[in-house]
Amino acid sequence: MLLAWGSSPTRLREDAATENDFVRSGYRDRLLTELAQNAADAAAKAGVAGRLAVWSVGSQLHVSNTGAPLDVAGVQALTALRASGKPGDATGHGSVGRFGVGFTATVSVSDEIEIRSTTGSIKFSLAATEERLADEGIDVAVRPPVLRLVWPTTAQPVAGADTEVVLTLRADVDAAALLAGMATEAVDLLLELTALQSIRIGDTEFVRKSRDLARGVEEISIGALCWWQYRTPHARWLAPVADGVIRPSSGDVLRAPTRSDEELSLPAIVIADVGMQPDRRRVLPEARLADIAVGYADFVAAVPISQRAALVPVPTFARGEVDTALREAIFRELRAHAWLPVVGEGSDRVVAPSRASVFPDLTAELAELLAEVIPALVLPELSGTSNARALAAVDVHRIGLARVAEASSGIDRPPAWWHRLYAALEPFVIDTIAVEELGALPVPLADGRLVTGPRTTVTADDLQSTGNDSPTTIPVHWARLVHPEAAHELLGRLGSSHVGATDLLSDGDLRARIEDSDDSDDSDDEAAELAAAVLTLAARVTDPERLPSWLGLLLLPDDGGELRSADELLLPDAPLRSVLVAHSPFGTVDTELVATYGAAALRAVGVGWGFTVVRDELPTGPDHDLDDEAQWWSGLAEDPETFTAVRDLDLVDDAKWATALTLLAGDAVVRPLLADPDSYVAWWLRRHASVDGAPLGALRHPDDSTFVGLLDPFEHVDADAMRAVLAGPDRLDLELVQTLIDRLAAPERSPSAGVVADTYRRLASVVAAGKLDIDAVALSDRVRVSTGALVDPANAFVLDKPWFAVAVTPDALVAGSIETATALARLLDLPLVSESVRGVVVGTGRASSWDREPTAVLACIGLGLPLPTGSIEVHEQLRVTLRGSVEATVDVPIWVADDGTVHLRQGVL
Repeated sequence: MLLAWGSSPTRLREDAATENDFVRSGYRDRLLTELAQNAADAAAKAGVAGRLAVWSVGSQLHVSNTGAPLDVAGVQALTALRASGKPGDATGHGSVGRFGVGFTATVSVSDEIEIRSTTGSIKFSLAATEERLADEGIDVAVRPPVLRLVWPTTAQPVAGADTEVVLTLRADVDAAALLAGMATEAVDLLLELTALQSIRIGDTEFVRKSRDLARGVEEISIGALCWWQYRTPHARWLAPVADGVIRPSSGDVLRAPTRSDEELSLPAIVIADVGMQPDRRRVLPEARLADIAVGYADFVAAVPISQRAALVPVPTFARGEVDTALREAIFRELRAHAWLPVVGEGSDRVVAPSRASVFPDLTAELAELLAEVIPALVLPELSGTSNARALAAVDVHRIGLARVAEASSGIDRPPAWWHRLYAALEPFVIDTIAVEELGALPVPLADGRLVTGPRTTVTADDLQSTGNDSPTTIPVHWARLVHPEAAHELLGRLGSSHVGATDLLSDGDLRARIEDSDDSDDSDDEAAELAAAVLTLAARVTDPERLPSWLGLLLLPDDGGELRSADELLLPDAPLRSVLVAHSPFGTVDTELVATYGAAALRAVGVGWGFTVVRDELPTGPDHDLDDEAQWWSGLAEDPETFTAVRDLDLVDDAKWATALTLLAGDAVVRPLLADPDSYVAWWLRRHASVDGAPLGALRHPDDSTFVGLLDPFEHVDADAMRAVLAGPDRLDLELVQTLIDRLAAPERSPSAGVVADTYRRLASVVAAGKLDIDAVALSDRVRVSTGALVDPANAFVLDKPWFAVAVTPDALVAGSIETATALARLLDLPLVSESVRGVVVGTGRASSWDREPTAVLACIGLGLPLPTGSIEVHEQLRVTLRGSVEATVDVPIWVADDGTVHLRQGVL
């Protein structure tokens, strides 16, 4: 070397520059790394567990190691700038210091370097080199290289070590800081250099321990730190672990085997066998980075199921070309190989991510149900939102509630399975979007069908029962009734309506099915099935009055086996039978139905017990097949919102009305109809029902004395319930008016004068109000006058002026109310007395006025009447001459002349 430098100053400058470049750039911060690599090589060569120790004494830094001692080849490598004969790979197998220049890192802190070994010791010295160059007369224009000239020494390594490097630190190097920095590198070096088992920095020792886990995973621990290591053909992978859980690396560098400057964003540390540039900081351009990823999927598959997603690189910006290449290679590896655990028999079923689907936050309950419904569904352990980005990065298909609904369509499962599915899905239905996604969720029905979409179904939880009529056997074909074993509150949130037996029996589709059954070719079995369903539901109805009357069209067998509408049948012991005409159209229901479903269920659908009530919401006209319904309807001002009536009143035997009325009054549903005088029931009974030959409309309540002497009292135990059905002063329709007219003219009747006058007044008021067609009233050949006598109408007058009452004989006057006298005259076809008789006062009296007559004033005060105004004539004897239909002169107490003059007899007031 001295000859070369002496003959070529340029060579000296080149060697000095090269060493300086290595010190200042490639190996500026790799002192411990390079020494550790040499120690690892020595340990590997000797086949022993390598131990490295670093300590300082004064200004000297000591680095000792066990393993193969220094040999000739080693000395040659140390004095060379590039060449090295050490074989091995970057994963830590064999030698790792491959370029022979790493030892230049020592020059970064020292100019005096000694290597003590059990086979001999050497030293490198800047001072000795400069002195030798001076002795040789070689001009030194630059700082000469330190590691080109070597001198032998006799020093021995520290006890227990095979080799010891002693560095005399330059004055500007802080030994304590240097040791502290090395302590931070120790853990990484133990991971990277498998030939080293321990590193001691000062008084702190770092020891690597390992133990084998399952599936080729090795647990590496250094102090409190832990990693799971897995070896692949071209790399070692180490995943940081804490408390048994992988903690993905937040960023690292490529290690080959020691740290480079190639930044990575992978979740695990990678120590790869890859070509590196001489300074070990960058990979060679031709390096096969894709080979590093080979086997990574095996690593992921080897860790516990719950940890696997942690080893998938999350989407992020790559930190360089090497990071980009490695990430892409790893993703290809992960996408192409089976490592992702999915739901299925056993716990070790894995598929490639591209074949898998993930349901976010999948629960164990839902996973169990969907195992055979959705193929390759990622296990719940990996389905959390924390793993979503990782699974998406490897192309796992994300599914939602809509896919679950679609996948479960058409599958054959028992109702209880569907209930479990709804329960498992319920926690995921948190908003309207989720509700929409489950819009096509299949629902099993009570009749065995499976339909799509909860919105079209109904649930009924009051149908639970045991025995032969359990809900599973109720063939509710007309409504999409959810099977009771499948019913769940989730269905209600998804649009299913909650109904009871009453709602099901009020369904329009049931009405159509019942109405069509008469015209259809359905078999007796189909009719029996429909009847069984309806009667089973009817047995659970708590308020039969709410059921629609069209249920009476349901076909049921009679006691002869013939199918008839329910409302054409009576129960065997129905009280109604006792009041009907002998040949009524009613049959008797099959007694087996009574025994099976009970009388209450049969009555609820229209089988007769008492009278049947017809109910129609928003009726459109008199189309209910009731007697005289059209006539009653024509008298309405407007159509009723609800029409309620009693059927078959026209079938009652006339001789049985007293009993029939008792039945009506005892029916809680009918009784309110009897209390409404305008109802069809009350209207019909007034006209057609009779007791002892007397129509109810011509009978009065015993407590009502308005028409005493004219109308007979209704003597019945339920008279109070029938009050609105009977005749009354506020129900003066044509029929009652005619009855009263007839009774007023009947000689066998003897009403009091007051009843006669009040009756005439009421009749006249109806006429005056325009509520009566007088042409429809038939008059008698006799008319009852104020005295109660019956006279020829030709000899009777209607009293319309009060003073005629004291002038004309009462046997000729028909009196009601002065105000409605004209209307009464029209009704009875009689003249007004003031138009038939004229009175003239005989003589003249004393002119006066009301306020001048003390007796008049006192009389008004006593009677509580206002004092009239105007003039009067007072007569000692007041006589009036009558002319016209009555010819006579009579004494009267008062008279009002045609000109309005009031004439009074003296002493009248």
